[in-house]
Amino acid sequence: MMAEIDPARIEAIITKLVSFGTRNTMSNQTDPTFGIGAARDWIASEMQSFAATSGGRMTVEVPSYLQTVSGAIIQDTVISNVVATLKGSIDPERIYIVSGHYDSRVTNVSNFLSDSPGADDDGSGVAVAMELARVMATHRPAATIMFAAVAVAGEEQGLFGSTFMADTLANASADIQGMLNNDIVGSSTADDGTKDPFDIRMFAQSIPPTETLSDIESRVSIGAENDSPIRQLGRFVVEVASNAVTQMNVQMVYRPDRFLRGGDHLPFIDRGYPAVRFTEPHENFAHQHQDVRVVDGVQFGDLTEFCDFEFNARVARVNGVALWSLAQAPGTPKGLSMDTSVLTNNSTLTWTADPAAAGYEVVWRASEDAFWTHVIPVGQVSSTTILLSKDNAQLGVRAVGANGFKSPAAFPFTD
Repeated sequence: MMAEIDPARIEAIITKLVSFGTRNTMSNQTDPTFGIGAARDWIASEMQSFAATSGGRMTVEVPSYLQTVSGAIIQDTVISNVVATLKGSIDPERIYIVSGHYDSRVTNVSNFLSDSPGADDDGSGVAVAMELARVMATHRPAATIMFAAVAVAGEEQGLFGSTFMADTLANASADIQGMLNNDIVGSSTADDGTKDPFDIRMFAQSIPPTETLSDIESRVSIGAENDSPIRQLGRFVVEVASNAVTQMNVQMVYRPDRFLRGGDHLPFIDRGYPAVRFTEPHENFAHQHQDVRVVDGVQFGDLTEFCDFEFNARVARVNGVALWSLAQAPGTPKGLSMDTSVLTNNSTLTWTADPAAAGYEVVWRASEDAFWTHVIPVGQVSSTTILLSKDNAQLGVRAVGANGFKSPAAFPFTD
């Protein structure tokens, strides 16, 4: 599947999105060739063409709502997302999401008339989600994949589209076990001209904002600050997607996002879902959030000419490998706890059995290590005692499918 991801198609998607002139959230929604409405309709049409190859497994929706005046939204505006859902064949209630936002902006975020190409920010992220939808439409994932918020309108004015989507899913009690947000993933060139074409940053928050003070105190008491579900998702992505298939090195950054910035993963985190953000390793701010102009011979503006489509395609492969690995594995183990009722140099772990799991593995690492370093297969059980002191290591449990795919690890809290 990853060999099918085509840099030329990435380029074609970004070029088409740029051709709509501006994709500012408040721009024209009815003109067939100009403004955010034209972009929305084109994305939906493309996604429908992908769905037509899926044998009925993929559906496309354009959920919308009316956003009243708020902050940079200076007039009542319809916010529309485009969501393609590829239904899982075995565990359809378990969902993974890949996203990019199709709105764009210039220096004045409320300027909805001037040309706002949005090639890198975030035509590149939309291209990742659309190309993965095209490639995966003809395949059968075990769990459901949403190529969602393939257009997260309103991101540049305050994450309105992704908040709408996250609220909708949370209100439906959806089992979202991972969300991959792609925002500014189209250029490998830094502002000083140096290139870094084989690295991609992935921002992964530590303690979720949904945790209470008691939860945080419990987490700190067992040294689990680096073991949130978000960090476990991040570890999983690094482990499965930094390889010869993607030709990329995923650099996990221990914070929610860059300073002074934010992205569409944050509303999902705020609602308790594990979510991470991909962004190119070195940003050129002359090509983001800028009026298109030349100053002292320097070209400003988010233009297609500054994108690296081969790099963008490799980022798509990082997302694709991670998504498919997540969807084909059993879900992350639930209800994992560790027995600390007695003094012992052993470690007893208990979790809720999943009929879809062919077995389980205990993973462990030294507390100062970033990634799991040791694996102990324990079979198709829901409890195990291992000859390793919980005082000396961080322990987790992951599920293994009959197909060999493994879930992200769950981290135990104490009984």
